[in-house]
Amino acid sequence: MPGDRRRLLIVSAGMGAGHDTVAGELARRASAYGHEPHVVDVLRLLPYGLGAGLRRGYQASVRHAPWVYGGIYGAFLRGGSGPRPSGVPLARLAAGRLTDLADRLEIDAVVSVFHLAAQLTGYLRSRGVLRVPSTVFVLDFAVHRQWLHPGTDRYLCLTDAAAAEVRRALGVPAVPTGPVVAPAFLAPAAGAAGWRRRFAGRAPGRPPVLLSAGAWGAAADLAGTARLLAAGGYLPVVLCGRNERLRARVSRVPSALALDWVDDMPGLLAAAYALVDNAAGQTAVQALAAGLPVVGHRPLPGHGAEGVRRMAELGVSDLAGNGAALLAALGRLTETGPERAARVARGRALFRQDPLSRVAGL
Repeated sequence: MPGDRRRLLIVSAGMGAGHDTVAGELARRASAYGHEPHVVDVLRLLPYGLGAGLRRGYQASVRHAPWVYGGIYGAFLRGGSGPRPSGVPLARLAAGRLTDLADRLEIDAVVSVFHLAAQLTGYLRSRGVLRVPSTVFVLDFAVHRQWLHPGTDRYLCLTDAAAAEVRRALGVPAVPTGPVVAPAFLAPAAGAAGWRRRFAGRAPGRPPVLLSAGAWGAAADLAGTARLLAAGGYLPVVLCGRNERLRARVSRVPSALALDWVDDMPGLLAAAYALVDNAAGQTAVQALAAGLPVVGHRPLPGHGAEGVRRMAELGVSDLAGNGAALLAALGRLTETGPERAARVARGRALFRQDPLSRVAGL
């Protein structure tokens, strides 16, 4: 791949931070290989302000009415037999802008990291309008139906099971590459020492356990989980993202440390004892790369719950159905115990190859 300069269009979406984080890392790697990457938000390609409306609606539902998103997931996204609405009609509204962009930039290959983008590029390839190869990088452990379009040239997946599911559904090439994270998550973290000092100053002797709520601070009763962990002898460190109301609410919990947006995630993950996760998203993937055990608890409805369950089935995390199970899972993950070592090894084994090396057309 190095030495053969190509123009790559990466189609992402500003839904939280995970898709854009992956898009940014793919772009960094493309530049390092000598290619010319361009990143576009598919929501910005939709006309009439539809993209901004979708973003606001999704954010409101996962923050305040997650059962609404659970219903949408059941109707549009979950797998299984039977007719379901397709994402193609909405995606087609961005078709002209995407093809114009690809032609203007003289793009050689396209990779999508969001399911609506997958519907759009698959549709355009099936119609012969998009004239360059299109790859979809599925970022979810559970592959829902809106990722799938038979017009796609190649799929990249996090696991063997996900790749096999895509091949069964579509009959197109699907490769298990594993997740993608920045190199800092796989290397010793310089910032870990500073985080350890901060934790020790806040609660000496208490292992710090991270509680993740994603970039938008979406979670069920984080304050209650923080109180449970504090009573169990841990220091709950709550990642509130950009949700200031959540941070204010959690800050009132004695013995809890509420954080807003964190720039040094490699250092924070390296200094923690475990991550309590509710979405099986990019924070969970970064924790696996950093060697931090993950426990799923109170997952968000929809793809969050499906992803948390799939992670547990793979043996790279625990799934704690209640508070007692959460404390029991954390208790088994002692710093020098064999269960922790085995869990870390299974998590890091997911990172098999650079997904960019398998992008069609590069």
